[in-house]
Amino acid sequence: MEPNSEILTQLVVMKMPFGKYKNTLLCDLPISYLEWFKRSGFPDGKLGMQLNTIYEIKMNGLEYLLKPLK
Repeated sequence: MEPNSEILTQLVVMKMPFGKYKNTLLCDLPISYLEWFKRSGFPDGKLGMQLNTIYEIKMNGLEYLLKPLK
């Protein structure tokens, strides 16, 4: 199954809308911040899905999937 390129593209253009890393591209969020969300709970809706996706990408060493989109 091919990764959904629209979802991946959003990860390299959308910025975190709040918090300590406000205005940081989702793909550039540090893994420690994503791990905190994993423990505390991702936000509801689309942002939560995007943060969970970038968490899984980073945890599984799949960041190469995002390089061509940057």
